[in-house]
Amino acid sequence: MQKVLIDTFIVPKKAEGEFFTRVKVNRNLIKSLPGFIQDSAYIRERSEDEIQFVTVAIWENEEAISNAKKEVQTSYQKEGFDMPGMLQRLGISIERGIFDLAKN
Repeated sequence: MQKVLIDTFIVPKKAEGEFFTRVKVNRNLIKSLPGFIQDSAYIRERSEDEIQFVTVAIWENEEAISNAKKEVQTSYQKEGFDMPGMLQRLGISIERGIFDLAKN
């Protein structure tokens, strides 16, 4: 059964440049991984100083998401990139969840 990974970020506007540079790298990577079906992204202004950014990625199944997470972590290690460190340094919060597609 397809699974949907939804990430919601609260991003200070002063961090947008660095954040979106990283988002582009990550989205390009996941699109090349087995089990990836499609993704989309949404943005809205929360306040004068913050935006909310949401990504929605559809995967073939939970195993594809698990394998993708491993691939992303391997990529981070090769780059020497510390995602939690970047989020903390920039004051970005994240909420992540895996969902099933609703049956109508």
